[in-house]
Amino acid sequence: MSIQWVALPGLFLWWGILLLPWRPWSSRENLAAQAPSPDCDLSQITVLIPARNEAPVIGKTLRALQNQGKGLQVILVDDQSNDGTAKIAQAAMPSEQLQIIAGKPLPPGWSGKLWALEQGRHHIKTPLTLLLDGDIRLQPGMIEAIRNKMEAEGQHLVSLMAWLRMETFWEKLLMPAFVYFFKLLYPFHLSNKGPCWIAAAAGGCILIKTQVLAKMGGFGVLRGALIDDCALARQVKSLGYRTWIGLSHGVHSLRPYPNLTSIWEMIARTAFTQLGYSNGLLLLCSAIFIAAFWLPLIGLGATDPGVRWTALLALMGMILSYLPILRYYGLSTAWSLTLPLTAALYLAMTWSSAVRYWRGERSRWKARLYRA
Repeated sequence: MSIQWVALPGLFLWWGILLLPWRPWSSRENLAAQAPSPDCDLSQITVLIPARNEAPVIGKTLRALQNQGKGLQVILVDDQSNDGTAKIAQAAMPSEQLQIIAGKPLPPGWSGKLWALEQGRHHIKTPLTLLLDGDIRLQPGMIEAIRNKMEAEGQHLVSLMAWLRMETFWEKLLMPAFVYFFKLLYPFHLSNKGPCWIAAAAGGCILIKTQVLAKMGGFGVLRGALIDDCALARQVKSLGYRTWIGLSHGVHSLRPYPNLTSIWEMIARTAFTQLGYSNGLLLLCSAIFIAAFWLPLIGLGATDPGVRWTALLALMGMILSYLPILRYYGLSTAWSLTLPLTAALYLAMTWSSAVRYWRGERSRWKARLYRA
């Protein structure tokens, strides 16, 4: 590619994204918590929590559930933890509200989370089930808001993307981009309105009708999925049901990612899975990242003023597409200037994920190895 054309692909990509009618870069799909109501009746909802070695956070998760309303039942599946998760859970919530199930060994072909959910599913007697990760703290009034959203719009599954922790340098650099790239890959508007093959959910917080889980045959139909949330949404939509996904300020992840290594492991465990283990898609993704994030930077150094202006316009489009997510999470707009670096790290994580797969490791998480 000659230097005069170096920034054009990025220009078309970024301004094309900005002009897409479904606005994948926006934060318009969001849900806030209701005003807290201690008398709110939540007896029709059971919270199902798969927990494996969640001792540092499970107490906060359960105590936050006690502020949601009356009659809420909680089933916690202790997925063979060795850090005292079950004991901390017992101390955090009254026994009449909490049922703890000791998880059985993982059968071949299952992912750990889905096996834990399947064991807990058989104990649910309420019409609604809230699938909640062990590290998720809900703001008071959040469950009522999700239920009202489901009832008002006739949804069968409502999920919310958790507010990831953004305190350290690496968290601020990489976590907003995690949500940003997820929304570009799975546009919320299309998932909420489109056909079943466009389906997204955020696994940390999902309210689903229990009968829908039963009709799809439980979690067994997804048992090997590593990106289980989107697989669940796809399965629900394939049966003709409606799903909705959005952002929220009332769903907080308590899990810390203090350094680059911890974030790298979190992303690399499923990055190549997102691409369907396709080498062709990996190369295409790499080409898109190069064209979108780095060729415009090269164009800024060109001697031709036209090339520099093209590169500048491309980078302006990139920055404008990232600003809504930064504002939503209350971060400085200056972080938008780091997006090329962030993209380089994400692409490196994706290649790392691919190399692990080629070596026979599909994924590794919480001391469990899933072979390719």
